[in-house]
Parts: sequence; C-alpha cells; structure tokens
Amino acid sequence: MSILSKPYFHDEEAAFAHLESVIWQDGPACPHCGGVDRMTKVKANPEKRIRYGLWRCGDCKKQSTVKVGTVFEHMRIPLHKALQAVYLMCASKKGISAHQLHRVLEVQYRTAWFLAHRIREAMRSGDMAPFGGDGGIFEVDETFIGNDRTIKPKHTKRGRGYHHKHKVLSLVDRSTGKARSMVVDSLKASDLAPILRENIAKEAMLMTDEAAYYTKIGREFGGHEIVRHGTGEYGRGEHHTNTIEGYFSIFKRGMKGVYQHCAKKHLHRYLAEFEFRYNNRAALEILDGRRTANALSGIVGKRLLYQDSLGA
Repeated sequence: MSILSKPYFHDEEAAFAHLESVIWQDGPACPHCGGVDRMTKVKANPEKRIRYGLWRCGDCKKQSTVKVGTVFEHMRIPLHKALQAVYLMCASKKGISAHQLHRVLEVQYRTAWFLAHRIREAMRSGDMAPFGGDGGIFEVDETFIGNDRTIKPKHTKRGRGYHHKHKVLSLVDRSTGKARSMVVDSLKASDLAPILRENIAKEAMLMTDEAAYYTKIGREFGGHEIVRHGTGEYGRGEHHTNTIEGYFSIFKRGMKGVYQHCAKKHLHRYLAEFEFRYNNRAALEILDGRRTANALSGIVGKRLLYQDSLGA
C-alpha cells in the first residue's frame, strides 16, 4: 500500500493531527506566548466556520493552529494537499516541477510554485558548523549552471567558458556523507578562502581538482590532495572527487531535466532542496517517510511571503 493512501494526505483533520505529532512532540504549545499548560483544543465545526486544528491558549487567550510561526502560516490551500506536496518533493530524487504539482494537487500554478518555495525554505538547515572536525576527507568542487543575467555581455562572450553562468560551490564530508552548497559570485581565491575557513575544520583533509584557487588555501588544512583531471587522472585510491561529482550529477539532472530554468535570486532555495535530499538519502538509511518528517520538522520559525519569494 502506498504511503500516499495515509489518511493525513486526504483528510484535513487527520492532516492537522499528523503535523501536530511532528511539530509538537512534547505536547501543544502556544505560538504566541509559548504557554503549554493551558492549551485547549477547539472542536471543529465547518458549518459554524470553526477551523480544523484550532487551539485556544488559556494564558494569552489567543487562538492558533500548529501552522502559526511556520512556513505554512496563512497558507490558503488545505493542509492535506501541502503534506502531499512535501512528500512528493522529498520522494522525487531529482525534484518535481511546479507544473506537475499544479496538476497533481489541482491548484493554480502560482499556488504550486509558491508552495514549492515554502517547502524549500523548510529544507534549508541553516547549520553553519564546520565540517570535517574528525580529521576526515573533505571534497570541494564547483559547478556552473544557467545564465547569470547580472553579468553584462561586454564582459564576456555568451556561450563560451563559465564566466556568464551561475557559480555553485559545494562541500562533501566523506565521513558523514553530508553536503553543503552555496551560490558564489566569483571563484577568486580571495573570495573562496573565507568560505572554506568558515565551513571546514582545520584538521580536515582537503580533496580538490587542480584549480589554482584551491592551492594556497589548501595549505591551511590538515592536508590537501589534488586530482588532476586535465591529465586524465580521476582517482588514486581514496584521493578523488568522485563523491562530489556524483552529487553534482543529480543536481544538474534535476535542474536541467525537471526545473529547466532558475533565476539567480531563487538558486539558493533549489540548492537547499537538493542538499536536503542528499543529506537525507536512502544510503544513510533515511527513507521517504522519515525524509518527509525531517522536512516537516524544519518548517518552524520560518516565514516566506509571496512578494519576498518573487524578489528575494
């Protein structure tokens, strides 16, 4: 039986109960005052326009649902459809387009598009703790995608090289199997060095290709091994960047085959989506159901307004 047959994917009351079990594992809490002792559930009555999932706090006397203070706050579509969208995005290895969500959920396209961005915002971990604290091997590489329209044509020839493309820097910790990605404006050594210092522990072993901008900063870590792709070398035992190349292959197949186009202002959320699925993949014994629950647990304390999603 498919997990999509679960009641919380089809029934609004069950959807609220499920989300409450994920967010309020220690019991209901008021999002307004933080009270936990005097929370009373209000019985739903659609005829009297009393919503599902409504709670009343005896301390501040305010009513709220579990959606308040999350990326789902003021969401205008039924919660059970939003939960379907979360599952579909978590279970699709290369993502699912807003057009597909629009057809499956039977909502307007821009509603599906904004909902997908809300979910990507929930997937953003915000964890900036340095990787590689155990002295393990750490792979670093960059990739290029799309067309950065902020770069004027006179500065570079379109269609040649990478200067006109969006630049993505990624890090993969082999010991944990976790990845971290970010959009960068340039690949100058002076710009990349602070990023690597902030995200990688000093005792880690750095693994890169022969790009010159890694040479100097590599001396600051526990070791630095270079794989020279230009001469046809792709690995010497454990010295390789194949792990991060595999990560990039999934990212690019998704961005080119599913999403096709992405403006620079949205790229950081798409990176968060692919990073989340990679860090919660089946190889780490995290299956679709748990991955969806992990995504839902990330909705708290985040808000994304429609006008912000257009221009952020």
